[in-house]
Amino acid sequence: HIVCPHDISQTNALTPFIQQTSLSVSTHIEPRGARHLLTSQHSLPGIPVALKQSIDLRTSMDGKYKEIAEELFSRSLAESEMRSAPYEFPEDSPIEQLEEKRHRLERQISQDVKFEPDILLRAKQEFMKTDSATDLEYMKEQSQAPDLQEREQVPEREYQRVTISGEEKCGVPFTDLLDAAKCVVKALFIRQKYMSLSLQSFCRTTTRYLQELSERPLDLDLYEEDIPETTVTADATVHPPVSETHPYENQDPASMPPDMGYGCKMVDGVMHVYTTRNIMEKSTELDLPYPDLQEYIADMNVMMALIINGPVKSFCYRRLQYLSSKFQMHILLNEMKELAAQKKVPHRDFYNIRKVDTHIHASSCMNQKHLLRFIKRAMKKYPKEIVHVERGKGQTLMEVFESMNLTAFDLSVDTLDMHADRNTFHRFDKFNAKYNPIGESILREIFIKTDNYIKGKYFGHIIKEVMADLEESKYQNVELRLSIYGRSRDEWDKLATWAVKHQVYSNNVRWLVQVPRLFDVYHTKKQLCNFQEMLENIFMPLFEVTVNPGSHPELHLFLQHVVGFDSVDDESKPEQHIFNLDSPLPVNWTEEDNPPYSYYLYYMYANMTVLNHLRRQRGFHSLVLRPHCGEAGPIHHLVSGFMLSENISHGLLLRKAPVLQYLYYLAQIGIAMSPLSNNSLFLSYHRNPLPEYLSRGLMVSLSTDDPLQFHFTKMKSYWLGPNYIKEGQESNDIRRTNVPDIRVAYRYETMCEELNLITQAIRTDELETIEEEGSLCMGAVQAEK
Repeated sequence: HIVCPHDISQTNALTPFIQQTSLSVSTHIEPRGARHLLTSQHSLPGIPVALKQSIDLRTSMDGKYKEIAEELFSRSLAESEMRSAPYEFPEDSPIEQLEEKRHRLERQISQDVKFEPDILLRAKQEFMKTDSATDLEYMKEQSQAPDLQEREQVPEREYQRVTISGEEKCGVPFTDLLDAAKCVVKALFIRQKYMSLSLQSFCRTTTRYLQELSERPLDLDLYEEDIPETTVTADATVHPPVSETHPYENQDPASMPPDMGYGCKMVDGVMHVYTTRNIMEKSTELDLPYPDLQEYIADMNVMMALIINGPVKSFCYRRLQYLSSKFQMHILLNEMKELAAQKKVPHRDFYNIRKVDTHIHASSCMNQKHLLRFIKRAMKKYPKEIVHVERGKGQTLMEVFESMNLTAFDLSVDTLDMHADRNTFHRFDKFNAKYNPIGESILREIFIKTDNYIKGKYFGHIIKEVMADLEESKYQNVELRLSIYGRSRDEWDKLATWAVKHQVYSNNVRWLVQVPRLFDVYHTKKQLCNFQEMLENIFMPLFEVTVNPGSHPELHLFLQHVVGFDSVDDESKPEQHIFNLDSPLPVNWTEEDNPPYSYYLYYMYANMTVLNHLRRQRGFHSLVLRPHCGEAGPIHHLVSGFMLSENISHGLLLRKAPVLQYLYYLAQIGIAMSPLSNNSLFLSYHRNPLPEYLSRGLMVSLSTDDPLQFHFTKMKSYWLGPNYIKEGQESNDIRRTNVPDIRVAYRYETMCEELNLITQAIRTDELETIEEEGSLCMGAVQAEK
């Protein structure tokens, strides 16, 4: 990541290289008997099993989720021109502010009057003051029990801490705090459920706090089973070991893991695996979990309702403002200490720490000058090579340029015309056209495509040149995105063959596979009959190579360096459909309209979940979902991302949705942000929320997106130290990260305070409920006597 050199987000943040390790797992799987729905462990819509205990998370919205969510979906389709959307906090609307104050005062009076008879007098004297009926600190002391004691903090180095004392610590009435806390915790449980089910990671610190509210043990170590015991010591070299042999060298199918003999078939848009290829029916189906569609829709409705709840919005907005202010105070008081700590470390600075660009597209990973030089070299080196077929006749590279009346001398960065300018702002079509050198799509096909007449030869060469530059710089790493479109079943094999044939590999590079949301285009061109056909083209080869690596040897080798999936397209395109239980199943989606964002994401997630469990049972690494999300378009994109994605790219719309922004903070969801890219498409540079997100503690990184248009866990133990997976200051080794322990301690303590605030409110309410029930029972016993 190219991130703030002074921040913890540099160490534990954003989506490292996925680890490729082998697990010693038995490959024998018992077939299940009677047919039952392959669903997640959690069966109650909107209320995970983890919550089936005395903790009461009911709120005033219960029973209304579906209606509220559908109303919000309808508003997003109608593109209402309201002054502020229902999920926004109305900062600039005096009328809405006045309404908010009036409702706040009414709630204050209704809940405080039983405690303080003079509440009306106090309200007249201080109209704007919001007060806790009972001091949270007092209630915390009263509710202290051995099993609820605050966990002991690891002693941190001395620095100036900002604390709030006295009453009214949270700034809202206790009833509002309790309602907001229940909503926030409910949302975090929903995300934890989907991350656990798909073997994606979930924040350890947040999990520990949620565990206190759950009777059932949460799967904290489920994802981390993939991480073996490290042999790296604190004083070990920063450079990970390099293999002596090329990873694509051994392509012999006989040397690969054996064929398991399983059969695969897609049913209702989700892949099912069977113990035999001959009989694919109920009795031979493997019990590989995937999310229940009905439960997902119910959870989606819960999330959509939460983000427009008035008290929850107010609470989250206030907490975010508090986090911003607290960070400014921290910088004011500790900046010199942090700088001094960095200066004490020899050799290490921002330029020689490991940085990973987690959001960059392979087809634009080179800058314009690099591409220009490569094109000129190719024209001189391969002028007679046939590179394209037009109307059945082959064309050499020289003939292609002669047809455009161009020579190598004529070419310049200006004639390439691939720089995004003001004409691309809010024009995604024009932005995509910038991928065509000199405005000619034929040159894009020849030079920056993997599947063309020359089998991606030129593209492979230029990617290898970029890799060589990265290896020379030593400290820069990238996760490049390559496309799988889902138009045909052989796309994966062609992509893998391109990588293996041209030896496109580097220790500094990992791959993500991006799936463009273009079903409507392919369907119109008669390339696809229905949406399930697209899903089969994307996922069937992955299941086949997992079951029998020898059936796709190149793909097996290539997948060892693939991190996960991305979902890409113009998010601002209007969506004509709401994803609900009435939506057609993928096999029945034959409409010309494109499925909505949440539809794409759900079926990608569901199939990836089944695939991950199969890959884990075979001892292969699992994959993650990291889509483009929240760059533009409706807010439900970010809701889907929160529920299903390990990390996202962009996240610009979080600035308008305080509830979601606070949830992304508490869950520490990685956000790869690209201010220069956004400046040319959706949001001017000076309005980009990256600095604001960073100050509040969201897990952000700076990424390039498209350098052409704008200018690995195992490895992390070497880059960051052997304790990087731990929490707080223990995870930090300033000699490797250049991040001061003070900053790490501040981020960790601040997050623990926020989590403690919401969990303590719920526990306090539960204790008061128990006490009230106990006093009622005692009263009944005395009455009987």
